[in-house]
Amino acid sequence: MLDNLNILAIVAGGILYMIYGTVYYSILLSDKKAGKNKDIMENQSNGPLKYILSVIIAFISSFMIAILVQSIGSDNWQGGLAVGFIVGALISMVYLKNSLFGLLSRKSLKIAIGDHLIIFTLLGLLHGILM
Repeated sequence: MLDNLNILAIVAGGILYMIYGTVYYSILLSDKKAGKNKDIMENQSNGPLKYILSVIIAFISSFMIAILVQSIGSDNWQGGLAVGFIVGALISMVYLKNSLFGLLSRKSLKIAIGDHLIIFTLLGLLHGILM
C-alpha cells in the first residue's frame, strides 16, 4: 500500500500546509502587533524548534491524509475533499471538547477549528486530485 503513494502529492501537501500556515498565522500575528491577541500569544513557545516541528508536522499530516485518501480508494477530488473535511471535523471536535473543560479560550478554539477544517480539507482535495 505505501509503495503506491504519490510522493509528489505528499511533498506538495507538506508545502501547501506550510504556505497556508504562514498566511493564516501571519494574519493572526498582525493582530499581535496591534495588541489584540495577547492571550493567545502568551502560551507560544520560544525559539526555532516550533518552526522545525511545524515543518515536520506538515509533511506527516500530508503523508497521513495520502494514506487515508488512498485507503478508501478515492481517485477524484470529491473523495479527497470528503476525507480531508472529516479529518478536520474530527480534530475540531476534540478542540471543542477541550474548550468545554476550560483548556482553550473561545478565541483559541475559533482559530484552531478554522485552521484545521480548512487545511485538512485542502490536503484531502489535493490528494484526491493527485492520487
